[in-house]
Amino acid sequence: MMSRLRLIAVLYTVALLFAAALNYIPGLTDAEGRAFGIFALDIYDDSLHLASAAWAGTAAILSARASRNFLFYFGLLYFSDGLLGLITGSGYLDLGIVNYGIQDLPFTFKILANLPHLFLGGVGIASSYIFRREAP
Repeated sequence: MMSRLRLIAVLYTVALLFAAALNYIPGLTDAEGRAFGIFALDIYDDSLHLASAAWAGTAAILSARASRNFLFYFGLLYFSDGLLGLITGSGYLDLGIVNYGIQDLPFTFKILANLPHLFLGGVGIASSYIFRREAP
C-alpha cells in the first residue's frame, strides 16, 4: 500500500504538471496571455513547474521519506515565495522581485495571484509534519 506521503507527492506531480500546461490549454488564457486572467506564466515558470513536478514524482517513486523531504522543502520554497508575492507583488522563484521589484498591485489581485503558492506550500509543510511517522 502506498503511504499518504507518497500519494500526496503524486498529487503534487499532477498539480504541477497542470500548472505547467496552463498556457497551452485553449480557453484558459486571456488576450494578454494570462491564465484565468491572473497568472502571466512564461517559459521560465513552465520550466520551474516541470522541474518541481519531476522532483515530486521522483520523491513519490523513491520512498515515503523522500516524499516527506520533498513536501517539506518544496512547501517552504513555495510558501515563502507566496508570502513575498503577497507583500511585494513579486516572488523570488521566478526572479520577479529581481526583475520587477516591488509592484503596486491591488491587494485582492495579490491574494489571487499568490494563493496557489501559499496553498501548495502550506499543505506541503503541514503534510510533512502530520504524516511524519510514515517516514522514519
